[in-house]
Amino acid sequence: MFLVDSHCHLDYEPMSTDIEGTLKRAVDKGINGFLTICTDLSKIPVMTSIAESHENVYATAGVHPHESQKAGTSAEIFKILTEVASHTKIVGFGETGLDYYYTHSPKSVQQESFASHIEAGIESNLPLIVHTRDAEEDTIHLIKTIGKGNSRGVIHCFSGSKWLRDQALELGFYISISGIITFNKASALREIVKDVPLEKLLVETDAPFLAPEPHRGKSNQPAYLVETAKKLAELKQVAYDELCHQTTQNFLSLFSKVKLSCV
Repeated sequence: MFLVDSHCHLDYEPMSTDIEGTLKRAVDKGINGFLTICTDLSKIPVMTSIAESHENVYATAGVHPHESQKAGTSAEIFKILTEVASHTKIVGFGETGLDYYYTHSPKSVQQESFASHIEAGIESNLPLIVHTRDAEEDTIHLIKTIGKGNSRGVIHCFSGSKWLRDQALELGFYISISGIITFNKASALREIVKDVPLEKLLVETDAPFLAPEPHRGKSNQPAYLVETAKKLAELKQVAYDELCHQTTQNFLSLFSKVKLSCV
């Protein structure tokens, strides 16, 4: 059994103060691969350092929509992303996308940043890690118009509508499931997730955020991915080991630069 946390933030506290312990607790639970996600271009050296120090940890480079206002121009973002794309441990661009729920950065600035990630992804042949909240139509519109059918990636921490699910799948994107599906009030989301093909699913913690039941209210960590994976296996009516195997293969197909030991 081999499981991959496709989206965590190992540079965030409290994990950043005990990365070795965090990873060991996860490995003891059968989680043997990790993708630590960048939210600010200034953190790229930190991300690569974490990944370089651990065999089965990989990283991304990107600008979270909340941070896009202070990230520089689209041209500057594109330049930085394409320059770091050759690093062996940088395997995708993001977390990028649109967040109209908080709008910590103006919508137009978020859109420009997202567009630069889409363009860089095509230029470098790397997948996107897409964050979308209250912005489904604009998210899909930009992927279609800027990507022109050449973008690939994942809708991370999926909590959206059937429409978003279907549009993402039509574009060939993967759907990543977080601990939200274990929440008592997430029955509508579970119904939507149930119809995602198994071969298009990833699992994630988004640690230190969104700890699943029965750990809700605690700081999330990769070890808790087991709870999300078990719930997803139940929804898909497949054996837990099959869910682990398929989501790992999906992860390796999307993030094709990743080379995990013991797979």
